[in-house]
Amino acid sequence: MSFTVVALYRFAPFDDPAALRQPLLDLCAAQGVKGTLLLAREGINGTIAGSAEAIAAVLAYIRALPDCADLDVKYSAAAAMPFQRLKVRLKKEIVTMKVPGLDPAREAAPYVDPADWNAIVDDPDTVLIDTRNGFEVGYGSFAGAIDPQTKSFGDFPGWWRDHAAEFAGKRIAMFCTGGIRCEKSTAFLRSEGVEDVVHLKGGILAYLEQVPAVDSRWHGSCFVFDERVSVGHGLVEVGEDMSDKEAVFPREGGGPSPAGSG
Repeated sequence: MSFTVVALYRFAPFDDPAALRQPLLDLCAAQGVKGTLLLAREGINGTIAGSAEAIAAVLAYIRALPDCADLDVKYSAAAAMPFQRLKVRLKKEIVTMKVPGLDPAREAAPYVDPADWNAIVDDPDTVLIDTRNGFEVGYGSFAGAIDPQTKSFGDFPGWWRDHAAEFAGKRIAMFCTGGIRCEKSTAFLRSEGVEDVVHLKGGILAYLEQVPAVDSRWHGSCFVFDERVSVGHGLVEVGEDMSDKEAVFPREGGGPSPAGSG
């Protein structure tokens, strides 16, 4: 039996996320779904796995929640269940940045489709920034991307403010695992006065799923938030622990992120 794995998120206004927790937990448990879902006033984020039918039932339920019809979902597969347990947690943020007042649902920068991303990577006048933490970047990244060498996403605002002057007047392109961190980080940059900023739609996972390996600008594999460890093109499980190895791609600069789709 193979398992369907989905990374999902949606910035949406949940007035009472605590009231959503138990019904969602009960449904996932009844369907045999495992993984982690995070609920906050700003929306939902997580990665879960189960049978195709079970995942379809859970996604249908989530899409019926307030403003979640356009839930962002990325599918992959695993030969074995990649999670040991089920968790539905209440959080202050579905991706922790600790910058109050951001509204990614309205303030995030424009997307660049995966099919158009190579032109961004190849453009010498565009500053390409990997918003993931240093542990994740160690598995792989896009050629020439800047690695802020952060330990957590909450460190990114401080890094940006320390280096913003270096990028003044330049176009900024950002990417992350599944897209959610870029929703928030591009909203943050816009709040800091950056006008020309874009991000990769669907994140690295969408790029690896849609762009043929022969055309790829990606080097290495992509760390994911389950026991598969990492995936490559076509979202095929790689699994090798590269966290103690030298990166295999050029980058400027140097523990996993909290559970979620990234």
